[in-house]
Amino acid sequence: MKQRLYLYDTTLRDGQQTPGIDFSVEDKIAIAKLLDEFGMDYVEGGYPGANPTDTAFFGQKRTRRSRFVAFGMTKRVGVSASNDPGLAALVQSKSDAVCFVAKSSAYHVRVALGCTQEENLEAIRASVEAAVGAGKEAMVDCEHFFDGFKADPAYTLGCAKAAYEAGARWVVLCDTNGGTQPSEVRDIVGKVIEAGIPGDNLGIHAHDDTGQAVANSLAAVEAGARQIQGTLNGIGERCGNANLVTIIPTLALKPVLAERFETGITAEQLAGLSRLSRAFDELLNRAPEAQAPYVGASAFATKAGIHASALAKEPKTYEHVEPESVGNRRRVMVSDQGGKANFLAELKRRGIEVARDDHRLDTLIALVKEREAEGYAYEGADASFELLARRTLGTVPEFFKVESFRCMVERRFDANGNIKTVSEAIVKIVVEDQTRMSVAEGNGPVNALDIALRKDLGRYQDEIADLELVDYKVRILNGGTEAITRVLIESQDGEGGRWWTVGVSDNVIDASFQALMDSIVFKLMKNRELAGLAAAE
Repeated sequence: MKQRLYLYDTTLRDGQQTPGIDFSVEDKIAIAKLLDEFGMDYVEGGYPGANPTDTAFFGQKRTRRSRFVAFGMTKRVGVSASNDPGLAALVQSKSDAVCFVAKSSAYHVRVALGCTQEENLEAIRASVEAAVGAGKEAMVDCEHFFDGFKADPAYTLGCAKAAYEAGARWVVLCDTNGGTQPSEVRDIVGKVIEAGIPGDNLGIHAHDDTGQAVANSLAAVEAGARQIQGTLNGIGERCGNANLVTIIPTLALKPVLAERFETGITAEQLAGLSRLSRAFDELLNRAPEAQAPYVGASAFATKAGIHASALAKEPKTYEHVEPESVGNRRRVMVSDQGGKANFLAELKRRGIEVARDDHRLDTLIALVKEREAEGYAYEGADASFELLARRTLGTVPEFFKVESFRCMVERRFDANGNIKTVSEAIVKIVVEDQTRMSVAEGNGPVNALDIALRKDLGRYQDEIADLELVDYKVRILNGGTEAITRVLIESQDGEGGRWWTVGVSDNVIDASFQALMDSIVFKLMKNRELAGLAAAE
């Protein structure tokens, strides 16, 4: 029979240590719901009593299926468990379980706590007993466990045993500084089990300071640990925590692990992994990491012609798992490295049928390679590629025509004597034989151009009301003040579609305008279901 592994998510507590992240109560409620619906065994919500947000969040139970966990310190030395206000907040919260953080390194007990080793052990025992007595599932995160074990294994093991013998359901071994190697983790977890703490009661909490948090977590599992702690997308203090979005599919899809272990995540839930990862990034208001394992936009992408040809014949030639198993998809990108197989695959995915011997396909391939030599990058600008392909095939209507545009930047002193920079743009377009001129000021020249271009598109104006520019990237392709500039723009609309467009010029404003134009035309095509069924995903 397969052995059960338990997934413990600490996004709402340890993940909140990430610089720049500060969850509101509403954020925490939304994230807890995502984790609960996905199927996590434990959802750690934070530290009730430590701040108003966490205290309010623990005012009621926030999960239906997952066990809701409150996190906090063991009782203070010199204060009884019944008189410690921090401990009282934990056991009185609307949680199913309490996870205590306890020093397990003799060095940290002496330097950080300033108490005796026995006093620390007593604090661990009393805290666990108080939680169990209140009807809570108790667990202890043994902080600095691996570093402490290497320095003084007897005392570090003593801390773990104190937690287990007092009734802790889980004793979690923490690589707090993130410097332990997988071979060390495997060896030390084995020694803990040999010392009398069953693997069914051991967990692993790894940080990613050497880029090995996932490897360390899996090493602990292979050595006998049965709970894995981590965060969504690996967020966390410093370099982050073990990434559950990577660990979960590895456990489920790699035979060497899947044949021995099982989690509470069903195949159907696993197929929602990419959606979960992206929804979390959306909540954080940040762009998803393109090269994230399993769920990134590039995780199943290829642009080398020989690879694309092989993928078309048999996907397993260059894919370690099926993209659909984690809710992702295969992408065969077009670039100057690609051959006909790449282009045919991409065109087919977009519903564009063209014969292999069609001269227009040769024209398109030559045009892409010529433009990429000039600096365009179509593997990162799906929408611009689709427009280029459809224009080559003669299927893009002329919605409007830009006759000219002008952009001015003025730096002056205002009435108070402060320096002020003002950007103004003028765009002249023709819509249905009518010339329209729009003027706009913006926060910089590109913003001014964007506003002016979208200010009056005649009959198409209402169609772009939900169009929003969400990211803007500039890259200088060669040196000097006369450098060639590539601009990538990411846009989105009210239907949730997102797409990238590209422009290249020796003038950054002109390059930006090209990308803005493509974005608007793509949106109008998408509205008519003439484009974007794949590129806007």
